[in-house]
Parts: sequence; C-alpha cells; structure tokens
Amino acid sequence: MTLHADVMMSLAPGRQSAAREALPRALSNLRVVSSTAATLSIPDRQRLVRYAQLLAWSSLFWMTAEGVIAIVAGVMAGSIALIGFGIDSAIEGMASVVIIWRFWGHRALSETAELRAQKLVAVQFFILAPYVAIESVRALVTGHEAETSWLGIGLTIGSVLLMPAFGIAKRRVGEQLGSAATKAEGMQNMLCAYLAVAVLAGLLGNTLFGAWWLDPLAGLFIAYVAVREGREAWEGEECGCH
Repeated sequence: MTLHADVMMSLAPGRQSAAREALPRALSNLRVVSSTAATLSIPDRQRLVRYAQLLAWSSLFWMTAEGVIAIVAGVMAGSIALIGFGIDSAIEGMASVVIIWRFWGHRALSETAELRAQKLVAVQFFILAPYVAIESVRALVTGHEAETSWLGIGLTIGSVLLMPAFGIAKRRVGEQLGSAATKAEGMQNMLCAYLAVAVLAGLLGNTLFGAWWLDPLAGLFIAYVAVREGREAWEGEECGCH
C-alpha cells in the first residue's frame, strides 16, 4: 500500500475529501526537495548552503538596522506606513534567522527541517497584517496626518535599491537547493522592495502634495500583501511578485 493510501485510510470519512486535495501538494513539495538535492554533488551543495547562510546573515544585519530606523522615524513622524514597514523588516529579520537555523549542522540535509522552516517563514507574514490594517483604518477614519520624514524617505529609497538583489539571489539559491523556505525568504525580500515603493510614494505624496491619506493607504496595502504572500508561502506556492 502506498504512503498516500495509508494516510487516507487513517482519516475519518468526513476529512478524506480535504486530505485528497492537501496531501498531493505536500508530497509534491517533498519530491521536489528530494529530487533537486539528489542532483547536487556534496561539494556543490556545501557551497550553496554556505552561500544561503551568507545571504541570510547579510540580510539579517540590514533588516535589523532598517527595522529600528523605520520604527523610530515612523513614531517621530506619526506614520503608520513607516511603522508597519519597520515591523515588516523585523519579521524579515526573523525569517533570516529561520533560514540560518534551517541550514545549520545536520539540518542542511533534513526535509523535516525544510518543511518546518517553510511554515515558520509563512507564519511571520500573518503577524504583521492585523496591527497595520487596524492602525491604517484608524488613521483614515480620524484623518491623522503624518509629518514629513526625510529619514524615512532616504531609508525606503535604500530598500528599493537593495532588497531586489537579496530577493533574486535567495530565490536562485533556493531553486538550486530545492529549498522552498529559502525561496520564501527571498519572496519576503521582494515584498520588502514593493512595500518600500508604496511607503515612499505615501511619504512623498504627503510631503509634496499634502496627500495625507496616502500613508494609511500604503499601510493597508502592506497588510493585504502580507496576508496573500503568507498564504502562498504556507502552501509552498510560487510567489506572484515577479
């Protein structure tokens, strides 16, 4: 009897329908990781693992600085979009920690660690959305107007330039290693770049044209994208942010 049949027989009849849809996707993810890893020589895999660790450590340092600066600038200016951007940076930093954990020691060859890391990265997307959404709606209802933040403008410009490089590199090494978790972290970096564009537009619109409502709208966009990308990362789907 196959693994698929064993699992299906162990489920109650009412749950078998949902399992028929979910189980093939999970087994497919395992096969992709296994088949991709099997094509790599040990030296090549070790080299790629070191590269993935280097990317994770580098982005962790950047995200730590970016998160602190964005939150401080957001509090000073009263910008919910900047504060949300800073919290997102902290979450991405945690995603880097997860990838470092995933490729540390014996876990570098563990499919269980890969699936666990994939779920941990996905959950972090969901942490951001409720706070930013609630605060953005509150700002729209009350007519809260954020102050100009040149520090925030400079920071988001830097993120727009740097984050795509991190994202592309992590997605490539994730493809070569067969690691959906590494690709999901690269997806977070691309998300950071898109969010930086949205926050930058809100900050400039408010500064140049007095369009205060762009800031909370950028916050709502952050919440929406976080939920969408969290769901796709959880299910192991490809990112739709090309």
